[in-house]
Amino acid sequence: MQDDSIFKKIITKKIPAHIVYQDEKVTAFKDIKPKAPVHILIIPNVFIASLNDINKKNKSILSHMFYVATDIAKRKKISQEGYRIIINCNKNGGQEINYLHMHLLGGKKLGSFF
Repeated sequence: MQDDSIFKKIITKKIPAHIVYQDEKVTAFKDIKPKAPVHILIIPNVFIASLNDINKKNKSILSHMFYVATDIAKRKKISQEGYRIIINCNKNGGQEINYLHMHLLGGKKLGSFF
């Protein structure tokens, strides 16, 4: 894991964050610049730079991230009305932090990207 990563510092609680879920595989916390009433980031606890770095050894982390996202959506009471899950990949895909992360957004009608 990158020692200087802001996400590693959140995982290890070296900087404060509003953590809504954490287990041995992932950490989920509120985004500091939310784009919706519910905006949670879900990150693996081991460093993976982007979706391009998913391989046979670490591929199960994606299913766990999706499982955690749907569980949080239910607990935040946005699962019935709907929500969006976004994973950006690299610069042109909108990834701003070089660390795989998933956005869970909901709590309002979300506009179309297309």
